[in-house]
Amino acid sequence: MAVTDEAIEKIKAMIVTGALRPGDRLPRESELAAGLGLSRNSLREAVRALALIRILDVRQGDGTYVTSLDPQLLLEALSFVVDFHRDDTVLEFLAVRRILEPAATAMAALRISEQELDALGAQLDELGAEPSVEELVACDLEFHRGIVRSAGNTVLCSLLDGLSGPTTRARIWRGLTQEDAVARTLHEHRAILAALRDRDAEAARSWATVHIASVEQWLRSAL
Repeated sequence: MAVTDEAIEKIKAMIVTGALRPGDRLPRESELAAGLGLSRNSLREAVRALALIRILDVRQGDGTYVTSLDPQLLLEALSFVVDFHRDDTVLEFLAVRRILEPAATAMAALRISEQELDALGAQLDELGAEPSVEELVACDLEFHRGIVRSAGNTVLCSLLDGLSGPTTRARIWRGLTQEDAVARTLHEHRAILAALRDRDAEAARSWATVHIASVEQWLRSAL
């Protein structure tokens, strides 16, 4: 494992220093192994590991390339790891979301376009006043994804997208067991949208915080 780690670090150094750039094709295996002072086996293992986390793209019959290194692509690995969360860590995911999402919502208030605001409003209108819990949670995910996307920070968007998965089951559970959960969620969505339309970053931040904290507070009492 130590030899493979060394190989990974050497390839990483080539990318960080610019010797290999996004989209570049790696030299032939024998040439690269010799140049880095590695065995071909350790190089192969390193390439396999870096391909798993989307740093490298192995194309059969063509060669191995550095990916675009786009944050959304690289953070897909986070989503994969997050899928293995335990139920007792859901509160921790919610706590992180409560830190990041209100900040993203405040950023969106200053950047979101009228067309994006209209799309969010149409989404809520289409949902109606009495959606099923499953419809509400699906809308909730898309509603917040649309807001965060409009904040203009792809890293933040990808992080929050990856963190939303573990809280989905908790939100469905809340909708099924808490009497006013659906009505409250719809009200909070409307309040967030109104703050965004007013370009009021602090109000948008506050409503997003309330929205996430209400799920967190309910979950603490339910566990």
